[in-house]
Amino acid sequence: MIVYILRRFLGFAATLLVAALVIFLLLDLLPGDPAQFILGLNATPESVARLRVQMGLDVPAPQRFAGWIWGMLQGDFGMSYTQRAPVAHLIWDRLGVTVPLSLFAMLISMVVGLPLGILAARRRGKALDTAIMVLAQTGVAVPSFWFGMLLALLFAVTLGWLPPGGFTPWHEDAGAALRSLVLPSLALALPQASILARVMRTALVDVTGQDFIRTARAKGLTMGEAVWRHGVRNALLPVLTILGLQFAFLIAGTIIVENVFYLPGLGRLIFTAISQRDLTLVRGATIVLIIAVTLTMLVTDLAYGLVDPRLREGPPS
Repeated sequence: MIVYILRRFLGFAATLLVAALVIFLLLDLLPGDPAQFILGLNATPESVARLRVQMGLDVPAPQRFAGWIWGMLQGDFGMSYTQRAPVAHLIWDRLGVTVPLSLFAMLISMVVGLPLGILAARRRGKALDTAIMVLAQTGVAVPSFWFGMLLALLFAVTLGWLPPGGFTPWHEDAGAALRSLVLPSLALALPQASILARVMRTALVDVTGQDFIRTARAKGLTMGEAVWRHGVRNALLPVLTILGLQFAFLIAGTIIVENVFYLPGLGRLIFTAISQRDLTLVRGATIVLIIAVTLTMLVTDLAYGLVDPRLREGPPS
């Protein structure tokens, strides 16, 4: 198990290093001068040159990349030259919105998708199974931002039960902050719950046809007991894969939903930084998203080892 974990951590570190290099090269190769863009067309050459020195654009690219990596290892993501604040502080403030939003959406997706998938598998070929799969297919086809606007129109504008947008800081009113996340979380969770229900149904249907389920039935267990005691655990591997990918998608998908609901999260921060061409802020916020996604996949891989002992034992000698 220790070797399995070490291999996963080495892969995690290598992925982050390659991702950081790709982000740096893509932003470094963008046409135009970021300093000129920030100061405007009427800026003097002296002020542009001074800002280039402040942004570190006067040193070679390899040196800038090494300095960026070393700074991040020390918790220094640089300085935002449009917002005049440390990038690390800006990201930390926005994570208080994005992380709860993603976790809330993931919880809704699991609470809705997994039971529906199990129920559809237990009623395979019947009307309930067909109805659940039709709803799941519809949920996959509906874009999150469009569903979010429908939710806001119904629950915020028409019924007035929930706020249509904005966010109340947690330290001011935790209840109001939680209510602000309900609609965007539902908008993010709908497609993911639909995918999860379909995957869970397919995996469980495949498992229920295996010999160990028939053996459990022969020992006196009902189909429901055999499914809950033996089937669900063996159907978890494909579900864990989807859960890891879904959480990664939810983190990245907050960029659109946060702009729809005007939430001050990491997604809106990246969108604003791109529009202002604040490359330091874009690099820092993007690498944080990649760290979150890669860490999610690492946790998923480790969960594989807990669910399936064959993975952590390694190949036979």
